[in-house]
Amino acid sequence: MSNLWTKRSFAWSNYSRLVVVGLVLVAALVSPARAQDDRMTPIDTPAQPDAIELGTGPLPGAKNPESWHRQYGKQFARNVTVATLTPFLPDPAKASGAAVVVAPGGGFRTLSMENEGWDVARALAERGVAAFVLKYRLNQTPADMPGFERSMREMFSATARPPRPDPERAMAGLAPQIADARAAFALIRKRSAEWHVDPRRIGMVGFSAGAMLTMATTLAGEDAKPAFIGIIYGPLAPVTVPVDAPPLFIALAADDPFFANGGYGLIDSWKTAKRPIEFHLYEQGGHGFGMYPKETTSTGWFEAFVRWIGMHGMLRPAASGGGGAN
Repeated sequence: MSNLWTKRSFAWSNYSRLVVVGLVLVAALVSPARAQDDRMTPIDTPAQPDAIELGTGPLPGAKNPESWHRQYGKQFARNVTVATLTPFLPDPAKASGAAVVVAPGGGFRTLSMENEGWDVARALAERGVAAFVLKYRLNQTPADMPGFERSMREMFSATARPPRPDPERAMAGLAPQIADARAAFALIRKRSAEWHVDPRRIGMVGFSAGAMLTMATTLAGEDAKPAFIGIIYGPLAPVTVPVDAPPLFIALAADDPFFANGGYGLIDSWKTAKRPIEFHLYEQGGHGFGMYPKETTSTGWFEAFVRWIGMHGMLRPAASGGGGAN
C-alpha cells in the first residue's frame, strides 16, 4: 500500500507542474463563437432550483459575491464561493445506471456553465446517463465587470505576469476545487439509490481547467475513484499513471492555441502503463468548442465520447450487482 501511495504522490507532484502552466494559459476562454458575441454582458444570477450545496464550505477569504455574465451567447459564472452539484437525470425507463460528473472550464476564474456544463449534462441524460454539473469554487476576481475584464487582460500581459509559483503552492491552490470534486462523488454515491446510479460506474469529464481538475482528482488517489475520465481540450503533459488508473478519453483540436503544441506525453504515459485510452485529434476547432455547433469535425467529440463509454458498458444496465442502480 505504501508503494502505491508513493507512486500516487509522484504522479501528483508531476501533474502539479502541468497545472502551474495551465493556470496561466487558460485564464480566459478562447471560444469558437462568432466575434460579435464575445462581449461580456452582466446578467442576473439564473435560477438554479436543482443545485445542491456540497457542504465544502465558503471559499476561504472570499469577499466578492458570485455573479454571472453572458458571452458567446452562453452563460458564465464567476466568483463562485460555494460549490454546488446539479443533477440531470435520465428517464428511469432508459437509465443505464452510469453517471458522469461534468466539470466546466474557465481558467479557475470563470465557469462555462452552459456550453461545458448544462448542455453536456442534458445530452448525456438523453443517452440514459445521469449527469451532475459541478459548480466548483473559483479564484476571486474583481466584482465589477470592467475590473474583471481588466484583470483578464493583465493576466495575459507578459509584463504583468507574476513569477510562476512552485508546484506545491500551485497544487495547494487547487485544494478547494479537488475537495469539491471529491464531495460530488461522495454525494452521488450517498444518494445513488434515489438517483438510480451504480456507485461503481461514476466517471468524470472536464473541459480545459475542468479537465485539469478531472486529472488532478484522479491522480490525487483519494476517495473519488472515477470509473472513467474524459479530458476535453486539456493539457497533455506526461504523468506517472497509477496502477489502477481509469480508462481515459481525450479530445483536442490541432489548432488549440494552448495545448496543441506541448506534445502528447499524457497519451504515452497511459499507453506505457497499459491502461485503456482513446485519443481524438481534430484538425480544427480551437479551444473551448464544447457543445457549440460548428462546421469543424471537433463538434463530433460528444458522439465519440458517448460511443466510447458505450464500448465500456456504460450505456446499458449492469448485468448484476448494480448497487444503487436497483
